[in-house]
Amino acid sequence: MSLSAITGIGLGVIFGLSVLFLIATLTGWRPQPRARNGRNNGLFTGRAARRRLLGALGVGLLVALLTRWPVAAIASTAVIYLWPTMFGAAKEAAGQLERLEALAVWTETLRDSTAGAVGLEQAIRHSLTTAPPVITPALRRLEGQMRVQVPLPEALADFAEQIDDASADPVIAALVLNSRLRGPGLVDVLTKLAGSTREEIDMRRKVEEGRKVLRRSAAIVLAVTGVLAGSLAVFSRDFVAPYSTVTGQLVLAIVIAIFGAGLMWIRAAAVRKPPERFLADVDQVSAALELAQHGALGGGTR
Repeated sequence: MSLSAITGIGLGVIFGLSVLFLIATLTGWRPQPRARNGRNNGLFTGRAARRRLLGALGVGLLVALLTRWPVAAIASTAVIYLWPTMFGAAKEAAGQLERLEALAVWTETLRDSTAGAVGLEQAIRHSLTTAPPVITPALRRLEGQMRVQVPLPEALADFAEQIDDASADPVIAALVLNSRLRGPGLVDVLTKLAGSTREEIDMRRKVEEGRKVLRRSAAIVLAVTGVLAGSLAVFSRDFVAPYSTVTGQLVLAIVIAIFGAGLMWIRAAAVRKPPERFLADVDQVSAALELAQHGALGGGTR
């Protein structure tokens, strides 16, 4: 292969990637932000990511040897490596449902404990023995902060950050208010919050069933297209011979870019966008408590 052909293929790859990035920008696609509690941080780090990268490079090398198409080799490598980000939302959704179910159980446990004339701090400590495993580490951290005399509103705000779910914020907010005011009515509030959480779980499960069908359909389309294209490239070389030219690689890059944009659109429709949390973080709660304390002291000296 001549130097001009290699240069043309390289320009074709760059052009295809540019079209893909342009479409991603116009459609509003954004990479997933780093989760504060580390739940979404294992896709591109760790042993599994390294194994996936080695597998993707191996598949890309095999495609390059069979087809001698640099664009196809790069595309196949990217698909294998980025597969969890495109079709791995089912596991993330299952984790969200598990955390929401655990939150509902914990809320009901607190309700039952406080209904027996037990203080909020004691109810939280008691809930640790029966809490679902998914929220046990965050509860242990909360109990440890209470043991070292961290103000309960600050400890609860930190607990909300550990859970990092907008559905948990109403429950934590109710507990923060009760820890400050110590008024009646906490049992009724927790009962209503537990009921609304159960309703949200049922709604999410119904929505997730529809998204599973969409993700499965996209995976089938991608697999069938890949198998068909690979079969043609290996067993019908004369039929796909035009793609072996520089112009053919440019066209292939454009086709793959459009196909990739369609996959990203399907992924955006099949992934739940979590709502924004409204509960203040630990620093804001600490500042508010300090301000309230200073205000109380100032009012007492007048």
